[in-house]
Amino acid sequence: MRGLLQMTLDLFDAPAAPSVAPPVPAPPAEPGPAAPALPLADALAPANFTHPRASREIMLGHARVAYEFIRAQRRTIGFVVGAEGLSVRAPRWVALRDVDAALQEKSEWIVRKLDETRERHQRMESSRIEWCDGARFDFLGEPVIVQLDPRHAFAGSGGAILDVGPGGEGNASGERVLRLALAGNAGSAQVRDAAQAWLQRQARRIFTERLDHFAPRLGVRWSKLSLSNAATRWGSASADGGIRLHWRLVHFRMPVIDYVVAHELSHLRVMDHSPRFWETVESVVPDYHQLRRQLKEEQLSRWS
Repeated sequence: MRGLLQMTLDLFDAPAAPSVAPPVPAPPAEPGPAAPALPLADALAPANFTHPRASREIMLGHARVAYEFIRAQRRTIGFVVGAEGLSVRAPRWVALRDVDAALQEKSEWIVRKLDETRERHQRMESSRIEWCDGARFDFLGEPVIVQLDPRHAFAGSGGAILDVGPGGEGNASGERVLRLALAGNAGSAQVRDAAQAWLQRQARRIFTERLDHFAPRLGVRWSKLSLSNAATRWGSASADGGIRLHWRLVHFRMPVIDYVVAHELSHLRVMDHSPRFWETVESVVPDYHQLRRQLKEEQLSRWS
């Protein structure tokens, strides 16, 4: 039996909606009672994957998967792998044995997606920024240290200024320092907002420069730049020449930014991902394959 699947969203080229496998109606069966919630001892057992609202459990290959199970008004069995784990929704008339059979049929896909989700979460947690004096983040691929400096207002610079080391007032090791006009006891939200406001100003400046650089080389015109904070996409383009770019791209090296800029400008010539589109991108960014792979491995929430 095949159930409806919701794939993990791609971080760059994916559509707004999750990709799904074609739904196949589940076979009729005698109604059966939903399984009771897992006892606390079972929930705390060393299962491979456990949804916080798990009510059923199954062995899928080498992995024990405790999943959320919901009876719903629907025609098919649906599997969703999300940040919390596996959720399964099934019509009220489908027997539990048929749900188990559907899970076993898709076990390889389910376990692979659960593994990928766990790995992404671990990477995200290990790299999450603690916004305070001394916080570190990447700007154009190089580390920057946050320093709270209530003595200066940095007139004309939006309350922040970047010192680059020996030529400025950076630290002794020559690392770049972002000085923020905030009191030493500023809360994490204040520090985050001030640093991200500076990053967004840099993003608009850099993106505009790179759009102006690549547009004539591709023979296109862009009309408007918007900074995006989308959850799943690094950029987008519209037929009227509007370009949207995620401001967090400024964490990356310039070649990565150039790839995304060229990618979106190329859509002004080819509004799909056909071979002709990728040939257009390659004409200005020959190593786009490697840069695209790097973006796919990144998590947009790691700098939040």
